[in-house]
Amino acid sequence: MSYPHGAEPNHDSLDPAEERRLWQRVGDGDERAREDLVRHYLPFAEAMAKRYRTAREPHEDLEQVASMGLVKAVDRFDPGRGVPFKGFASPTILGELKRHFRDRVWTVRVPRSVQEGIAEVETATSDLEAELQRSPSIREIAERLGKSETDVLDVLEANLNRRPVSIDRTMRTDEDDSAPASERIGTEDSGFELVEGRLTIEQELPHLDERERRVIELRFAEDMTQSQIAAEIGCSQMQVSRILRGALAKLRERV
Repeated sequence: MSYPHGAEPNHDSLDPAEERRLWQRVGDGDERAREDLVRHYLPFAEAMAKRYRTAREPHEDLEQVASMGLVKAVDRFDPGRGVPFKGFASPTILGELKRHFRDRVWTVRVPRSVQEGIAEVETATSDLEAELQRSPSIREIAERLGKSETDVLDVLEANLNRRPVSIDRTMRTDEDDSAPASERIGTEDSGFELVEGRLTIEQELPHLDERERRVIELRFAEDMTQSQIAAEIGCSQMQVSRILRGALAKLRERV
């Protein structure tokens, strides 16, 4: 970040008394004092940016984002509250870095309204952290935004789930045990097809004669073999086979 009025000062030369005078001048609207304070704390912002360096994100971009957060912190800071500036500025700079990654690393497409809701909650959270010097509660965030606590919780839930989770990731189960996420993925249950078929057969059974119904029930409801059915109803296995084929042909015609 560059400024038109000269070279960057020696950061170590700004003693507490001089810094207090600069903050007083900033309060009087002195733009040069504001810029001097930004330059003085710029290494602090750049150090925060380094913590979030990744192979995909140019460090220069992160430094620029952190610098923007620093400028916002300078504009919002009230030295009269007795809070150290670095402690006040950290949440604001961190919030800008998080928003940068949020806007650039969306891997799950969500509605624009959800993205805007996340941005509002994160901005309110950052502002409240700076004001309260602690993490705000859901109620405090909701009051700041004029929303219900349920709305804020919904936004936070969407924020947590905006990126896919690897199926190899270990997750905690209801029994407090760890298991791969893949174990929570549902699979197609072949039983549904069997149930549907059985319901269809039961609806059409009244159209069969008594012997045909008995053979169908023994074969498909009780899972008996043709030889077992033959022994049950007192006929040959060949007769059972012929009855079964005839009954199924009738059912196919009606389905």
